[in-house]
Parts: sequence; structure tokens; C-alpha cells
Amino acid sequence: MKFTLFLISVLTLYSPSSLAQYTDEINTNRPGESMNAYAVGLNVLQFESGFNYVSEKYDKNKYNTEGYGINLTTRYGIWKEQFEGILELSYQNDSYFSKAENYHREGFRRMLLGAKYLIYDPFKNFETKPNYYSWKANHKFNWHMMIPALSIYAGTNIRLGNNPFMYNGERLGTISPKVMLATQNTFTGAWAIVTNVFIDKIGSNNQTIGFIGTITKGFNRWSGFIEGKVLSGGYYRDTFMTGGVAYLWGSSFQVDAFVSQNMKNTPAITYAGLGVSWRTDTNYEDYMIRAPKKEKKKKKKGKNNFGNKKEKTSVKKRLDDVPPANP
Repeated sequence: MKFTLFLISVLTLYSPSSLAQYTDEINTNRPGESMNAYAVGLNVLQFESGFNYVSEKYDKNKYNTEGYGINLTTRYGIWKEQFEGILELSYQNDSYFSKAENYHREGFRRMLLGAKYLIYDPFKNFETKPNYYSWKANHKFNWHMMIPALSIYAGTNIRLGNNPFMYNGERLGTISPKVMLATQNTFTGAWAIVTNVFIDKIGSNNQTIGFIGTITKGFNRWSGFIEGKVLSGGYYRDTFMTGGVAYLWGSSFQVDAFVSQNMKNTPAITYAGLGVSWRTDTNYEDYMIRAPKKEKKKKKKGKNNFGNKKEKTSVKKRLDDVPPANP
């Protein structure tokens, strides 16, 4: 996911006749790492940022690192409601300790520029009509919810100068592409499932295939999630488990907290942090206000027949008029 407040996503998905990605309340990927299938909305600018503690311990080689990281993701809806541009920045500052040496590292661990496009929305032009004669029919499981929304992502990693966080022997060019397929299912009861399948650092000697799966449950303005991530690359293979909570504070601001741990001990990696998500949707509201309206057909002049007079009288009649009593 990157975590979405999926109670909001439920409301979005159950607007069957709408083509818009925009929601009345912020739709964010934090604090997980998966990317949801839906865009922020045309002309909407959104920031998702977090501060986290990071620790790596490698008992076999007898070293450990400890420090902090700052992440910032900027999302902007352009061209169409289903399309958004995404810039991801990850800065890390830590210290390396071992019996042989100690040193300090800092810099951008990752810079990724890309775009996402929703190619299929199962709830577009879909409407469930109530059955007024059967309680059972209205409460049975809606199998249409099993069909996921699908989006595709394409971007590239950008390396600026020397990256102190690269593995020994890892070779990355100035750019290395990433592609991904994202799916999203939303169920009644404010449950949602997001999955990402991706290939990262394409063309490098550390090309990585990965999978992320996230399950989220909404509780009014609170929501919680669990997430699993599997990585298989040329230099690193591992599985991470992450859990966290988020709180919606107003319609355009969210705060969150999370903790993440990998399954291996070569090294054992722990992340824990806090984050916020904020959007500005003023331009989107302006866009909606400026949308053209259907013009009413003007009546032709010169037709003063009885029918037209009657029509005008009925239009101008006050709803609170009391008819006169019969003599």
C-alpha cells in the first residue's frame, strides 16, 4: 500500500457513476510502502513525509549501524483524473560501528521519479440497486468487490554522485528504471487489500523483483494495517513485516506511526517512525467550479397561448400560498 486511509477509499469506490479519483478526504499511501491504485485527483498537490529511526545489526560480521531517515513523496494529479506524477526522496544519516572501523554516512539513499495511471476501475459505471423485497438479497456478499482496480507505474531511480548506501560491488547507472503493477480491492466493513508487483533497478547488477501486500481496516477516523514485503535481488533477499496506525485529522491532513522488522539476521533491520500527509486541493475545486454547465433552452417569443400562461403561473406560484375558501 503505501498506506491509504481505506475508509476513505471505500467511499471513493462506491461512487459508481463518477470518473474522479478525488476524494472528500485525503487519500495517502503512508505509512506503509505499497502504492494504492488510485490517483490524488486532477490538479491536486499532495505531500507525504515521515521521520524514522533505523538500526542494522549483523552479528556474523560484528557490525551495526544506527541513525535516522527522512522520506518525502510528492504527488500531483495532471492530464487526467486517473494520472499522477510522483517524486520520492529518501535521505538517511547514520553511523557505522565495528571492531575494525567506525565512520559516518549521510546522503540521499533513494531518488525516484515516475508516474502512475489507473487502467481499470471495477466500480466505474457500476451500480448496485437495492432489492425492496428481499433482506437476504441486500445483505449477500457482493462478488463484484473481488475484482481489483488496476494501475501501472513506470519511473526511474536517479543517482546523484556517490551513494554511500550501495552494496559492495553494486553498480548503478545515473538512471535505472522501475516498473510496477498495483491492485486494490475494497470490501464492506472498511477493509481493503492492496498489492504491488514490481521490478526495480532494471539493467543493473542488482535488479530486484519484489512483492508487497497490505491489509487495512478503518475505524471511523482511525485505521490500522499490516504489510508484508518480499525482495529478491542480485545482492539482497529478504522479507519485511510492517504494522502501523493512522489518524485522519481534518479532511486534508493525516498523522501516522509504524514499525517494521525484517526476517533475516544478516543483517537484522528495524525501522520505526512517525509521519504526516497533507494536500492542497484548491486548484481542484476551481477546476470543478469552472466546468461548463448545460444551457437552458430559451422559449421562443410570440407564443402567448393559454398553455404557456398556465406554465408560467405554475412556475411562479409560491409553495406556501393558501387557496381561497369557497363562498
